[in-house]
Amino acid sequence: MESVEKAVAKSLMEIKAVMLRPDQPFVWASGWHSPIYCDNRRILSFPEIRENVCRWMAEIIKKQYPDVEVIAGVATGAIAHGYLVAHMLGKPFCYVRPKPKDHGTGSQIEGILESGSKVVIVEDLISTGMSSLAAKNALVNAGADVMGMVAIFSYGFNTARKAFEAANVELTTLSNYDALIDVASETGYIRPEDIDVLKEWRFSPSTWGKNE
Repeated sequence: MESVEKAVAKSLMEIKAVMLRPDQPFVWASGWHSPIYCDNRRILSFPEIRENVCRWMAEIIKKQYPDVEVIAGVATGAIAHGYLVAHMLGKPFCYVRPKPKDHGTGSQIEGILESGSKVVIVEDLISTGMSSLAAKNALVNAGADVMGMVAIFSYGFNTARKAFEAANVELTTLSNYDALIDVASETGYIRPEDIDVLKEWRFSPSTWGKNE
């Protein structure tokens, strides 16, 4: 039976939520050159894949965090996914903005979150982990008991791993960069000679592909 990691990776490639392009690197907003681009919002346009992804996330939460009281999505990419997971679990939902609003109530957390609530965060993508952990801090500052975080995909950067460890946040992802490379290789989506290039990027993403 195919693992969830590989099933998700295959689905993301099929709908072009993840694209691999070692020969024509993408340029991220950060200025990093990258052989991969990930946009998990595309999942929302494919009902069967959307159902599978959210169901798998819900199953992880139900198993690992049976006492969860609230599901929190991280704006903007994980709002829809987080809501769907919360709906499957029959739990209240809120979402966390990158920063407080500069108008109205000035809220950073939208929805009702009572102090002391046991919360699991839903994310769509983990890169450096900084925005995800900032959302966790906002929830903690609002009085939440953050139990852990579940995400669709992670690049597996060492900086992210260390950041989550330092913050003492348990992170579980449906799929990851290693599974993606395996699937891409098995299906012939990439050439064998591209594998080393893709692995090299993951260990030095900020300098990869830039002229010396």
